[in-house]
Parts: sequence; C-alpha cells; structure tokens
Amino acid sequence: MLKAYLDYLLLKVVEQEPDLSDIILTPFVPIKAAVFGEVKDVNIAEVDKLTPFQIEAMAMAMIGSSYHHYPVLQTTGACDFSYVLPNRIRFRVNVFYQKGSLAVVMRKLAPGVPTIEELKLPKVFYDLARERFGLILVTGGTGTGKSTSLAAVINEINRNYARHIITLEDPIEFFHPHLKSVINQRELGQDFKSFAEGLRSALRQAPHIILVGEIRDKETVTTALEAAETGHLVLGTLHTSDAGQTIHRITGLFSLEEENLIRGRLAESLKYVISQRIMPKVGGGRIVAFEVMRKNLRIRELILHGEREDRTFYDIIAESEAYGMFTFDQCLASYYEQNLITEEVAMQFCSDRSRLKMMLDKIKAKRGEKLSDIDGLELDLDYEKRAGF
Repeated sequence: MLKAYLDYLLLKVVEQEPDLSDIILTPFVPIKAAVFGEVKDVNIAEVDKLTPFQIEAMAMAMIGSSYHHYPVLQTTGACDFSYVLPNRIRFRVNVFYQKGSLAVVMRKLAPGVPTIEELKLPKVFYDLARERFGLILVTGGTGTGKSTSLAAVINEINRNYARHIITLEDPIEFFHPHLKSVINQRELGQDFKSFAEGLRSALRQAPHIILVGEIRDKETVTTALEAAETGHLVLGTLHTSDAGQTIHRITGLFSLEEENLIRGRLAESLKYVISQRIMPKVGGGRIVAFEVMRKNLRIRELILHGEREDRTFYDIIAESEAYGMFTFDQCLASYYEQNLITEEVAMQFCSDRSRLKMMLDKIKAKRGEKLSDIDGLELDLDYEKRAGF
C-alpha cells in the first residue's frame, strides 16, 4: 500500500472521529476508533472489513524504511514506533501478531508538548519539577496518561531551569524544544537497544535528569537506583495500579537474599510514587484520578520493613494529607463532591469500596440526600401477639 493512500484513509478516520484516542486495525472487522473509552466502527466507503493482507500492507507502509523494526516484529511478535500524518497529527503505533496475522493499534498523541496547567494535574507535579535528585515513579495501566504527565513535568523543567535532560522512550511521543534546558531524546531500537543499556550510557552523558519510558526489569531498576544515588533525578513509569503495588513489584524483581538491600536503596532514593486511573466524566469525556505518595519517615519505614495488617501504604497515605498525599479513594470522593463523576464510576475505580462508601455517604449527608433506598420501616408492636408468644 502506498503511504499516500494510507495517510488518506487515516485522515478520513480522524475527520469522522476527531475525539478518538486510538485507531484499531484488526482483520475481518471495519476500522475501529476508541472514543472516550468506547470502541466504535468507522465507516469509510473505500474500506469495508479489513483483510489480513490490507493490514499487513498498512503496517509495512507505516514502518517504511525503519528497517530495525522488522527483526523486532519477527522475533518478539510486536514492535513500537511513531507515525506522523501530513497534517502533523502524530501517533504511537504498536504492530503485533494475533492468530498468525498482523493487527495495529495507533494511539493519537497531543499536538504539542502539554503543560501541567493544561492537563490540570495536581499541584504536586510542580514539586516534581523542582527536585534535583532521587527517583520519581508515575504508574498506572496502559492508556492512563503516564507519559503525558511526565512530558508535562519535563516541559515545566525545560521552561524554568537550566538542565541537561536525557529521555529514553519507546517511541518518542513529544518533541521537546530546547528552552532553558538542553534535551536529548533517544528512541528504543533506533538509538539504544534496551532501557537498562540506555540508562548505563546516560550516566556517561553528563545528564542532570534522566527520563526512563518504562522500568520493566531488575537490571533497569538497579541502574535507575544507581543513577538516583549518584545525584541524578530519574523519572520513570511502571505498569502498577497504586503506590503499594509499585513497591511490591520492584522488590519482587529481586531474590529474598537481595530484598533487604533493595528495600534500603529504595527507601533512600525514592521521592514520589504517583499513580493514575482514567475514567468517564459526567457530561462526556474522561478524567484522570490520582494517588500521591511522597517519602516521609513513616513511608520510609514501611519501605524498609514491609506492610503489616495494621500498617499499610494505603493507611499511611490516607492519614497524610498534611504532607500532600492522598489515596485514589480520597481523590474519587473529591471528584464526586464536585459532580465530576457519578457514584457508580467512583465505586468501579476505587481501591477500597467500604472506605469510599463511607466518604460518599458523608458527602450525601452534607447535601441532605438519602443514604438508603429503604423506606417505610416501622416497629411491629403486635408481632408477639400474632405469633402466639
């Protein structure tokens, strides 16, 4: 397939669904678009149900002359890269095998580098930009906006501080201009072979700040901690659902003999864990909820010695609002109070249903709303007589 024809089709998809977040190309179904979390058909006269041959032709047209992606696709079954349409709309693309044929998912990227203000991120993100060393992790599932949030932090640093920043990405999603900082952006597969190797190289490239697109394995964690311990600020992402699971995931990468050592290093270097979940918003669209954990003495002790039944990361975060921390449930309760999300959505995306229910009941009571649907209950004074007691 000619690249010009592919671009024509993709432009028609974007014109029909301007609010789409993803384009999905799968054999034997029409082109699909994900809009506000729902998948729908895109009707284009030139294309009915996609065939495996059509999708393979589309994928090859997107990869083009970036020949290093072909062996990765063949050996691992998937590859990632970026793709730009003539109108400058950019996509993060994943080509992968399913049932022996190719499929493609294209994530639409924001047109420019986002700012903390534009994304309406919590104020703690300004604190991240002011840090000089240590490890900061932004976590969440796929598509929750982790990379976008970190791009906003890099943008804030770039606009206000003179730093040398190296990013290790898969693929590069936002092109940062050189403002007060100098930013060198490197892409996995093209500029370096693995995140661990890219991190090791970055330590010899005189950076102040290193952004790691994804911390996937033990070697990357070890190198990231080494960089944080030697005076660098390391920003990274993990696919974990909350702060507690993030600590468990990292320590779980190491053997029992290594666990105490890695807990000690993590307790010293880790500054923040910020987790994200994305959900439907009242009135349409989506909104991101956050959980924020920042290191203090109680968090440090918990990292060192682990959780107990009466002492968990959730408990400490929930009790530490004075330190700028809050749980997902506290964030969801705040959104519900502001009428940004419904009670049903809040309960679907919460961490602890019983605790969130108590918070929502307090909000309802303050509003003068009923806390129960049960009406008409009264004491039956004649029950004993009728029962023959």
